[in-house]
Parts: sequence; C-alpha cells; structure tokens
Amino acid sequence: MTIPRTTSPGSGVSAAPAPAPLPDPRRWLILAVASIAQFLAVLDVVAVNIAFPLIGEDFRAASPGALSWVLNAYTITLAALLIPAGRLADGTGRRRSFLLGLSLFGLASTACGLAPGLGWLIAARVAQGIGAAVLVPTSLSLALPAFPARDRATAVGVWTAVSALAAGSGPVIGGLLAASSWRWIFLINVPVVVAAVVAGVRLLPRSEPGARHRPDLLGTALVLVAIGGPTTALAQAGEWGYGSPLTLGAFAAGVAAAALCAVHVRRTSDPVIDPALFRTRGFTTAVAGLFAYFLAYQTLLLATSVLFTDVWGYSVQHAGLALAPWPCTVLVVSALSGRIVRLLGERGGAALGALCFVAAPLWWLLTAAQDPHYATRFLPGLVLCGIGTGLYQPVMFAATGALPAHRMSLGSGVLMLSRQCGTALGVAVLVALGGGEPHTGAGALRAGWVFAAVAAALALLAAVMFRRGAPRDLG
Repeated sequence: MTIPRTTSPGSGVSAAPAPAPLPDPRRWLILAVASIAQFLAVLDVVAVNIAFPLIGEDFRAASPGALSWVLNAYTITLAALLIPAGRLADGTGRRRSFLLGLSLFGLASTACGLAPGLGWLIAARVAQGIGAAVLVPTSLSLALPAFPARDRATAVGVWTAVSALAAGSGPVIGGLLAASSWRWIFLINVPVVVAAVVAGVRLLPRSEPGARHRPDLLGTALVLVAIGGPTTALAQAGEWGYGSPLTLGAFAAGVAAAALCAVHVRRTSDPVIDPALFRTRGFTTAVAGLFAYFLAYQTLLLATSVLFTDVWGYSVQHAGLALAPWPCTVLVVSALSGRIVRLLGERGGAALGALCFVAAPLWWLLTAAQDPHYATRFLPGLVLCGIGTGLYQPVMFAATGALPAHRMSLGSGVLMLSRQCGTALGVAVLVALGGGEPHTGAGALRAGWVFAAVAAALALLAAVMFRRGAPRDLG
C-alpha cells in the first residue's frame, strides 16, 4: 500500500490540511464574565418591577405617569440604543466597549441606589440603560469566538440559561432585597460589577478595532425614533390610552422612521445597519424567529405570574418560587443543548423547542384554567416552557456566529433588539386583552395563552426554515 506524501505546494502533491485551531482554554471563564453581565441586565428589569410599589411609597408626591418612567426609562433606552451601541463596539473593540458599558452600569446602579429624588432616579435609570445597551450585545459577541463552531450551541445555551435564571429568580431576589429597602436592588449590583470588571480585564480577549466608520447621524436618529417610538407607545399605552393621540402618534412616528431608515441604509455608503447582515444565511430567519418566540415567552411569563398572584392569590415570593421549575429546567436542558443540537441538527433542536412552547399554553388551556392544582395541572407546562427555552434560544442566538468578527456586536444588537421588541409587545398584548385593568381575569389569561400558542407556532415556522451558513465577509 502506498502512503500519500505531503510536500510543498509546487511539487504537485496535495499538502496535508492545516490542523484546526485549538479552542481558547479560557473560553468558559470568558463565558462566565459575559453571562454575569447578562444576568445583571435582565435582573434589573424583573427585580425593579417587583419593588415598584415600594418606590412609589417613597415618592408619593409623584404622579403614576412620572413613576412609570422608573421602569420605562431603562427599557426604552436599552431597546433604542442596542443597534448603535453594537455598531460602536465593532468599531472601537468589543472588549473595551464591554468593560466601559459594565463600568457605566455599575456607576449608574450606585446613582440609582443613592438617588435623593425621583428625577435623579429616572436619570440614573437612563444611564443604566445606556450601559446595558453596550454590554448586552458585546457579551455574546465576546464569548462566541472563543468556542469552536460545534460547541457554540452549548455556549449560547449556558448564556440563555443565565438569562432565564435572572428572569425566574428576579421576583424572589427583588422581594427579598426590597424587604429591607428597594435601594438594595441597585446597590447589590455594585460589588458584582467590580468583580466582573476585574475578571474581564484579566480574562477577556483583546479584539482589534474594526474599520473606522464615519458616523451615520441620520441613520442613528432614524433607528432611535423607529425603536423608541413604538416602545414608548407600548410602555405608556396603559397611562395614555391605546387609542389616544399620544399613543397613535408615537406608533406613527416609529413606523415612518422605520420606512425612512430602510430607504436610507440602501442609499448611504456606510449605514448604521449594514443591509448585508440580512443577506447572511439564517440571520434574517433568526431575527424573525426570536421576535415571535419572545412574543410567546413574555406573554406566557406575565400571564403565569398574574395567574399565581391575581387569580390563585399567591404572594409575590410564593409566585416566584412557583415559577422556579421553568428556569431550573432551562439550566438542565441548556447543559445538554449542544448534544441535542448535534443529534437533531440546528433546525431539529430549534423546532423541538418551539413545539414545546406551543404545547405549554395548550396544556394550560385544557387543564389549569379549570382546576387550579399546581403539581398536576400547571407544573408540566412550566417544564415544557423550560425545555423550549433551553433549545430554541441557543440555536437562534448562535446565528451571530455566521457573521464576520467585525459585525458580531452589531448582529448581536439586532438579535437583542428583536428580543426586546417581542418582550415589550408581549406585555402590551396581555394588558390589552385584559382591557387595561390593573387585575387581569381568567378570561384574559386564556386569550393570552391562545395568543402565545399562535406566536410560538410562528417561531416554529422560523425554526423549520432556519439555515445557518459559515461565516462570510460582508465587506
């Protein structure tokens, strides 16, 4: 038997293929730092919602509309700045942007905890949103390149599990901290941020800044209005009224800005959003799939919380514990998500996750609304939600890995924006189904479960259509 020889390229004999690069030995530590930042960003949304009544007691002179901006200032700022912040991170270096965003988040958390008045608190929440808008997309784009392609579903699974853990544990953590003072919800962030910054300086890989871009000021302004307008309308619709001129005007401004932005990015040489992102195989499908998925996710999460507190009479802490099987299941499934995706393929894994998300509200429609028995009627649906979360999100968020390195933060920002928009709309839909009343009845919850099942079915369609290509140069 003749053994093939490998010689130089000019000899006419094929050279042996170059060995694959070894994965970064610090990859799990890098993922841990990125996940801590994601945990804080998500926790601050959930925990502040729990402490909101106590904040209102400290600022009794403020109107309900003014108080609502303690919640909305963070959410709107985060959503509106995700894409510009992602583009900035790609241009200046992801490590530098991540550490700056994390530091700003920590300083703003300190300012929130020490705020002497409502105006100071709202301003600090805006600063928190800016910091989160920088660190959230860069957290994923920093972690993914450290992992080989075959392990990225597992890495994103862990990152997803941390987000789910923050969302699931937020009511319990927020309730425990607020029992002493609502200010501790913000101040507890500070030592965690300090530890994460120190670890990030030592562990995070240095990324070369991308090509210097001329600021696309018009495109950035259009993006801010396109996202900020509808997000503001959804956040304030309960206060303004769903048919009020303010609500409709904010929606109209957002739609008009989005249409103008779509024209602008095709005509300018260096737009804030590169249209080539949406020509990357699988990326557009992931954006649409995550939007539909988070419509279902937020509707289910909020409807479940309302069922426990308003219909079954649980305390906030009891409701948080009752929700715990959802994030706990996510933790288990996420640890296995890489193996499951390799076995079923990306489409198969995501489709299985979406099917579980369709099944959960259908199960509750058939059982829980008629018989409020937690263990046998409701718990199986929470487990299905956990399986769906642990399988669907890793595949779709890993679509960022198909982008070149100098577009990863921008791509992550677009995917995160899809998540934020789906989340905001999911809240608005359930509130609208409840007629805008402060306490949602069982009939509105059943309608919410039907809506969630339909949204999850659209996410399933996206999973079936999903194809992810290899990284490519977008220029």
